[in-house]
Amino acid sequence: MASASDWLKSIPLYGLPHHWVSRVVYWFTRRQAKWVPSVIRWFVRTYKVDMSQAQHSDIDHYSTFNAFFTRSLKEGARPICDHDADIASPADGRISAIGNIENGTVYQAKGQDYSLLELLGGDTTAATTLANGRFVTVYLSPRDYHRLHMPLTGKLLNQTHVPGRLFSVAPHTVNTVPRLFARNERVIAQFDTAAGLMALVLVGAINVAAIETVWSGLVTPPQKKRISRTDYTGDEQVMLRRGEEMGRFNMGSTIIVLLENPARWRLDMQNGDALNMGQLLGHIADGADT
Repeated sequence: MASASDWLKSIPLYGLPHHWVSRVVYWFTRRQAKWVPSVIRWFVRTYKVDMSQAQHSDIDHYSTFNAFFTRSLKEGARPICDHDADIASPADGRISAIGNIENGTVYQAKGQDYSLLELLGGDTTAATTLANGRFVTVYLSPRDYHRLHMPLTGKLLNQTHVPGRLFSVAPHTVNTVPRLFARNERVIAQFDTAAGLMALVLVGAINVAAIETVWSGLVTPPQKKRISRTDYTGDEQVMLRRGEEMGRFNMGSTIIVLLENPARWRLDMQNGDALNMGQLLGHIADGADT
């Protein structure tokens, strides 16, 4: 149940010009200026960012705040689970929710759920395929590594951009804003995998709204008014292995993994658990026991 504090933090967000605020942040985080290292040092102290794992730990290396925020890690900093049936965490962060998709409904928080069909931008074929599959929602906080990686090896089928609001995706809004992830702007990438269909939903949020994929570059901004979908089943084949980078958030947000296969999540995984990218989340159903 949402607390009074959650409601007090969330209600003012309804009236904010989400996209305008996010465009200002977009501009600010890409400025090259003498004050950039000072802002980064403040951020590292405030959010206790571990720079020892970054490929470039020297703050003066980063010419913009966004370059720091989307920093790469040292080789080997995130070991990737390597059994054929393993499902790897797509990101550093915390589990916001994990479990079963129940007849096309996805759990958001206590007392809150949302439609899989709405989340997928009205894609009835994908929604039907995934209607009784598995899902995990991973929230990336400001201190986390913000590149996104493949949970399973897969061939890209299509990419969809769905315009929407840009509510915060922090825990207080997850607890209070109905259908949050199906209302916010998002990019959906569908893959053919050993577990059948896998959809990765990259959810935008206020101060974020800048989402990239490795095959198409920056998807948003600019803001779009209509759902757009690009097919990748023709000559332009994209195959990515488990653990490979597939995209990134320019500022933090949430990624949702949807699997057709009735995967077995690790029994010790639960809402609120911290994750590292590449960490074992579970197994596809015909894999080894959890």
